[in-house]
Amino acid sequence: MKKFSWLTILIVMLSLAVPVEGASDLPESHEFYDEITYLIDRDVLKGYPDGTMRPNAGVTRAEAAIMISRLKKFDVTPRATGFPDVPASHKASGSIAAAAKAQLIKGYPDGTYRPENTITRAEMAFILSRLFIVPFRADVSFTDVSPNMGVYEPVQQILAANITNGYPDKTFRPNATVTRGQFSAFLARGLEPKFKNDATIAQSYLRDKTKSYVYDTEYGIERHAYNYVPARNGLPMGFIWSIYKDDGSLLTDSTEFETHERYTFGLPYSESYSELEYPAEVGRAWYTDTMYAAPRIISGIGVTVETQFQTFTNAIEITVDPNPEFLEEGHTYYMVEGFGEVKSVKLDGTVTKELIAVE
Repeated sequence: MKKFSWLTILIVMLSLAVPVEGASDLPESHEFYDEITYLIDRDVLKGYPDGTMRPNAGVTRAEAAIMISRLKKFDVTPRATGFPDVPASHKASGSIAAAAKAQLIKGYPDGTYRPENTITRAEMAFILSRLFIVPFRADVSFTDVSPNMGVYEPVQQILAANITNGYPDKTFRPNATVTRGQFSAFLARGLEPKFKNDATIAQSYLRDKTKSYVYDTEYGIERHAYNYVPARNGLPMGFIWSIYKDDGSLLTDSTEFETHERYTFGLPYSESYSELEYPAEVGRAWYTDTMYAAPRIISGIGVTVETQFQTFTNAIEITVDPNPEFLEEGHTYYMVEGFGEVKSVKLDGTVTKELIAVE
């Protein structure tokens, strides 16, 4: 029987400790390691023949088409593409032809595709808004994206879908190029709720999309769960918060958006309301000069509020005064980072909504 030396055994053991992906330039400490390995496991992303992943290299328009085609499981047989600069002999011709036919990618006004160009964040926004079901729009607060820009609506969509949140300086940087790691993160966020949790602003009030939240309300027990709903009543939905009654039946669906300027809660294809305005400061008020909703004002910061779930010591208190015009009796509600609204109380002390469990 063949014998193995301790050195051989040690080498084998060390090799088993290397991530299964085996990319020499993808340490577990990389910012997008989880997203990249997630796509590798789904056969969407692959490395290079030399064993590298090159997560910090720019992703080309050809590579983007290849990844999209793998995700959609398109037929990528090499063929004519309709683009003069992408002949059938090009390594990505099948992917580019398939993705273009599905209207997920487009060429330039001169008819070219420019497969070796690195994609920009604007191009990425267009691609992802077509690739995923993102029928909703969020207010765009980026200083470098305006309504007169063609990319404005795609950015609204991927912002609402928690695929991006821009940069801390409130820019989107539409002309900046995208790395393979960044593109992997954007794709992963479009596919998996746990990655959407990373696309939030600092000190976000959005809830964890991998958990369910149970509330005791004036109408009964409600369970809010983030799930994928392709369509509801003939309307496209995608990932959305669904509200279920205690018996498990659907009550309604809801939307929850956040930008650098506000946190918004509402109903799909219907009205939505700004529940909190940023920066949060005592005395900050909104809806003060509109027929849209009753005025709201931040009446406290760092407030302690007790709920059946737990006692929070860092809540923001928002007060809505009585307003007959809006049939508003007056109430106070409390917002907490990472939990959204945790409690709502009428001015007479009646609790109308209270967080009782997070599962």
